[in-house]
Amino acid sequence: MSSSVRLWILRIAAWSAGIAPLLWLIYAAFTAHLGANPVEYLEHQTGQRALQLLLATLAMTPLRRITGWTEWIRVRRVLGLWAYAYVCLHFSTYLVFDLELSPAQLGADLIKRTYITLGFAAWLLLLPLALTSTKGWQRRLKRRWQALHKLIYPAALLGAIHFIWLVKADEREPLIYLCILLVLLALRLPVDTIRRAILRPRSSTPDSHADPRDPTIQPRA
Repeated sequence: MSSSVRLWILRIAAWSAGIAPLLWLIYAAFTAHLGANPVEYLEHQTGQRALQLLLATLAMTPLRRITGWTEWIRVRRVLGLWAYAYVCLHFSTYLVFDLELSPAQLGADLIKRTYITLGFAAWLLLLPLALTSTKGWQRRLKRRWQALHKLIYPAALLGAIHFIWLVKADEREPLIYLCILLVLLALRLPVDTIRRAILRPRSSTPDSHADPRDPTIQPRA
């Protein structure tokens, strides 16, 4: 399979992952298929989709390393922007229908409900990433752009914990998301660098119990 074909397939998959759930939610809203509690259903679906797309975004770099395909990286931005779009839909649903656009109620929830605070913090962390996702901003910020976009790691972690603390009964599903996130973060660790850092002190430390008459440790002339 050629590189252009792989990129074409991955782009279709990335856009479908963002558009298809949104089309379903629009259809369900107009056909009264949102269940007995439409607001709760919308909040759950948009939040869940946001977390799934964040995990998909974080999976692009490990997939590139495993497969050697650079096309994964070229669809990462699309996935990340769709993830933020669903975070905004999730937050907007809560703000409009639960709080009725009340800043006072929002402030009270941020103080009293820790899971709301975590979710709001994740939204704030993702905001500059969405605003600076273009190639123009990447050229302007240069190395700072990469440092800035590492905010996706704490944002995804806050989102996963937000989901765990939000669920009052069965926590298996949010815990699965958290485990996937931790695996994706672990795959980004520089294993070779860590191994060298651990082994270097051992190899460079002289043996205090060595025999000084041993010719293998005598200084060279």
